[in-house]
Amino acid sequence: MFLLFIIMISSSISGQKKDSLNLKNGIDKPSLLPTHHFGIFSARINQNFKIKPPKNAALNFSYASGNTFHPFVEMYIPKDKTTRQLMSGQVWFNRHFWKDQQTTPAEYENIIIDAVFKEFRIDFNTKIAKNHELGITFRSYLVTKGKYPFSFFSSDESIEWFHSNIAGGEDPFGRRYYGLNQVNISYQDRNGRKLELTDGQFLLAGIEFNYFYYPDFKALKSKKIQLNFGSHLGVNTSKHNPSIDLGLSSNIIKKWSLKNTNEIRTAFGASVLRKNAIKFKKSVILGNNNFLGSLEAMFEFTKYTKKGNYNSIAVNYNYQTRFNKKQEYSFVQFVGKWQEINAGWQNGFQQLYFQQSAWTWVYTYGRENFKLSLYLKEDLAVNNAPDVQTGISLKIPIFKN
Repeated sequence: MFLLFIIMISSSISGQKKDSLNLKNGIDKPSLLPTHHFGIFSARINQNFKIKPPKNAALNFSYASGNTFHPFVEMYIPKDKTTRQLMSGQVWFNRHFWKDQQTTPAEYENIIIDAVFKEFRIDFNTKIAKNHELGITFRSYLVTKGKYPFSFFSSDESIEWFHSNIAGGEDPFGRRYYGLNQVNISYQDRNGRKLELTDGQFLLAGIEFNYFYYPDFKALKSKKIQLNFGSHLGVNTSKHNPSIDLGLSSNIIKKWSLKNTNEIRTAFGASVLRKNAIKFKKSVILGNNNFLGSLEAMFEFTKYTKKGNYNSIAVNYNYQTRFNKKQEYSFVQFVGKWQEINAGWQNGFQQLYFQQSAWTWVYTYGRENFKLSLYLKEDLAVNNAPDVQTGISLKIPIFKN
């Protein structure tokens, strides 16, 4: 229904050349943010690889599907300093300090994540002054089992077929053990607050306001290098994390012109987000790191057609800092079904102490009156956040600035 809606809008304006977009404005980059089970409740920052404000105000409709699976695991965090020091000398799978709350008091958490998250995102971007741009984003999510044909690449069947027939081996992380096409999402933080989601549950996750400034440095511009700086405010509207996030970003884009009007562009961006800068009420602890930093690099090749349209292919690498504080990882104890599951039984918590990263391959077809992007994101670091994610994005003009 979502895709049909955006196709109808695109068709209704396809003949309005007067509302056409600038054909190429930096690197075509839809939102590539992962559908991480903690990240979806925060604003996060989508790096901006444009080189100037849009000539025409535009709407961008995005749909993504990501498969995330973490078996049930419990975590104990010792309160006693002596116990923490003792555990710090042990490899994580040899830590067995916890007996009971009377003899070895500890903070306690548990988690299980098994679902395909669908993201529905609408971005509005417009020029508000020379070199200044305003963006407004509405983001929402749907929790699903991920059955065929609606989750062809991100379904449990596709992922386990790949593991069984190409790489990974038979059921390497326990999906088949727990059962394919399941929704089981439950998390209890160290304060005893719980987050539970069910199949078919729809989340209105938040609204974001993004401001970008494009400085005009003539020395850099002559070398086909452009910069932009952003400030970000995210209002998280879910009951699990009602809060406001604040962030800053910076980006640099470089262009090379090739023969036959073809082009190559590279970009690099960095950002930092202050999670829960303002809290409206007590919420679930979705990682105890107050700041999330991210780095992103992208390479794009563009080939123009005889009619003046273009096709581009790009590869993107994104990196995000850990959700939980690093120092805790040296003394925590994980408890799970390590005998029943081949590997990764501890990932539900262990991966929160590691950096998140992923590679994404993007294809874009651009015309004067729309741009269509398709992408495939793969978690090559095996932090399953998510494992596989696919997306489609349609950008259309609505009026001239």
